[in-house]
Amino acid sequence: MSIQDKVIAIIAEQAILEPSDVTLDSTLESLGIDSLGLVESIFAIEEEFDISIPFNANEPDESDFDISNVAVIIQGIEKLVAAKG
Repeated sequence: MSIQDKVIAIIAEQAILEPSDVTLDSTLESLGIDSLGLVESIFAIEEEFDISIPFNANEPDESDFDISNVAVIIQGIEKLVAAKG
């Protein structure tokens, strides 16, 4: 399973949706993921890929990690995995 597929599966689980309902241009808000769901998604992604996401849940606009849509989340995770690796 690719990084993209794993991330989509984690986000879909948090949104209580099927992975096929999550598109690359979906925003977390459009998927019904609130701030708690966002934090849970980040923890699940960090655990899945053994990475640390530089994200401040209290100030998401101040973060270096872009969460504007699923595609940029995946890109950010791919960069963190590559840097680890």
